[in-house]
Amino acid sequence: MSSHTEPRTERKSMLIIGGGLGGLSTGCYAQMNGYDAHILEMHEIPGGCCTAWEKGDFWFDWCISWLLGSGPGNEMYQIWREIGGLDGKEIRHPEIFNIVTTISGDEVRFYSDPDKLEKHLLDISPDDAKMIKQFCEGLRKFIRCLKVYPFLQPVGLMSVWQRAKMMASFVPYFNLIRKTITELMVDYSAKFTSPVLQEAFNFILYEKHPNFPVLPVYFQLASHATHSAGVPQGGSLALANSIAGRYERLGGQITYNAKVEEILVENDTAVGVRLSDGREYRADIIVSASDGYNTLMKLLKGQYMSDTFRRLYTETIKKPEMVFPGYLTVFLGLNRELPDMEYCTTYILPPEVAAKMPGMRHASINVQLRSGLYPELAPPGQTMLYVSYFCDIAPWRELTDGTEQVSRVKGGEEIHTLPLRRGRAYLSAKKQVMNHLIEFLEGYIPGLRDSVVVRDIATPMTQVRYTKNYDGSVLGWQPFVDGGETLEEEVKRNGPGIPGLKNFYFSGVWITTGGLIRAAASGRHVMQFICKDDNKAFQAHVEQGAEAPTHVVYPPRTEWQRNRIKGTVMGVTSRESSHDSVEEENILSAVEN
Repeated sequence: MSSHTEPRTERKSMLIIGGGLGGLSTGCYAQMNGYDAHILEMHEIPGGCCTAWEKGDFWFDWCISWLLGSGPGNEMYQIWREIGGLDGKEIRHPEIFNIVTTISGDEVRFYSDPDKLEKHLLDISPDDAKMIKQFCEGLRKFIRCLKVYPFLQPVGLMSVWQRAKMMASFVPYFNLIRKTITELMVDYSAKFTSPVLQEAFNFILYEKHPNFPVLPVYFQLASHATHSAGVPQGGSLALANSIAGRYERLGGQITYNAKVEEILVENDTAVGVRLSDGREYRADIIVSASDGYNTLMKLLKGQYMSDTFRRLYTETIKKPEMVFPGYLTVFLGLNRELPDMEYCTTYILPPEVAAKMPGMRHASINVQLRSGLYPELAPPGQTMLYVSYFCDIAPWRELTDGTEQVSRVKGGEEIHTLPLRRGRAYLSAKKQVMNHLIEFLEGYIPGLRDSVVVRDIATPMTQVRYTKNYDGSVLGWQPFVDGGETLEEEVKRNGPGIPGLKNFYFSGVWITTGGLIRAAASGRHVMQFICKDDNKAFQAHVEQGAEAPTHVVYPPRTEWQRNRIKGTVMGVTSRESSHDSVEEENILSAVEN
């Protein structure tokens, strides 16, 4: 049930704080249902964390490694079609979801096809035949289960009959879901006799998620196997632009470079917002699709919080593993092709290498041949590599001088994502990380160092600068732990609003638990709550004449010869500095010189 009372007058206008996928989706569904939506976005472009940027002839695509719902046969796909994200695009599907390479050089290739996966795992460890066959049989069942997985309607709005019908659809898979949601992957993987499989299973989803049960691994592999976890043509920014285009064709408005500093409240009713430049906008409904902590603690000054939100944002959020961390990301543009390189590999690092990576949570890096699936990102004959790891912000904060984000006037307009003077220690640390990663990968890609023609590196501090997300988090609350579970129960009880504050709603990843499809689904869900509060029948439709996406299966790449890393990785002198942006170091140099 929603906490909002029935309005006395018709609500028509809506302000949406944040133009990430949650905000864009909310705007699309608002327009479909007769509301006049206006998105206020701090950046100069839409998308939030779903973004990319250009450097020379290369594009650095920061977000989509897979997109859940990118293929038909499930409710996720319908949402992407309704908001126009996939229209007319080619969706690319690699055969192997991820390869995990251990310190000793052993490889486990996680095919999403259960038959191929079973054969490969049995080749690695025949002694684990029973567990391997059970795991792959579970994957076969989950592939069928994916078709009935609900995304279109929030559980909090389901009638008793609808909930019963939903539960009935899960009856054939009840034991599978019960077992896989109650057993942590770290415990499950320990049951293998093979040390290689014990280690590799923890890194199927690129990074190690110590609080994740087995279920999300099944969900991901099943989506991949059914061609519903591919990558869309054009990448992350193109996806955001497609949804923004759909929103604008529906009649919605977006104002960029608009940083909200305060949500205006009168008589316990949200009535508008005030921007950093003093402008004020008013509307009948205010939706925050931005960072949850910033919304509650700063925009609303901590004055409107239920007991649950107060506990979440003053206590739970400070505990380890409650919120997804940010990423450290390195992009390397090469002047040659890598025809034998795999699309995606997680390398488990030797301890001496991991120790040189500030903020690294787990001793691994994920390396993607980004231009293999996104040929648009690099010129013909050249290559874009993407290297990332989960990263805590604390060590990078300690290296930073001055403020974390600043607004400055440029060309007569206030800009909020311009580079900052972060200091020598911060820039030096980034160069060292870049050099250490290149040195490590040189052992697997001979000649890598001499092939690099363009590079860039982003830390969780970069994420703060562009999005103001809490500690640079990309995905907000983690599922399967106290934070995410508590949030979900709160939304089931009270909807995506705050008891005691009228005409205010949340959207985006901070009112659900992580991921692009959940951000997009949250826009649909919040509008279902709003329509219910306004006694309106919710409506949604695919754009008339929109072209459905096409799908291409990318064949496996041949195995390439690798040289083993031995001993301690030593730093090398970089010929080209690497940093958040060229301007950042130029500003620093100008000040110091």
